[in-house]
Amino acid sequence: MCTNGVNTGQFEEMIDQIDDHVKLERRWTHTLAHRAEDAGFETVSEKLHAAQALLDDVRAMLDEAKDALEDDARGASGVTVNLV
Repeated sequence: MCTNGVNTGQFEEMIDQIDDHVKLERRWTHTLAHRAEDAGFETVSEKLHAAQALLDDVRAMLDEAKDALEDDARGASGVTVNLV
């Protein structure tokens, strides 16, 4: 469906693609944090765990963006075109 010149379905898919990428980076950050911890690099481990938490925040914000997209599209005053 297109609303105000934006294909909202594709837009949502693009947000999902970003989320998939961030999810992968979060997993790597988690793995590296534990490797650093196992090697005795406590400060590095703490920093990586902090980065992991920030990536969790990014994923939550992307989820909120998807919800906002639905709300904004619903409330848009422009033309809506549905594929039939």
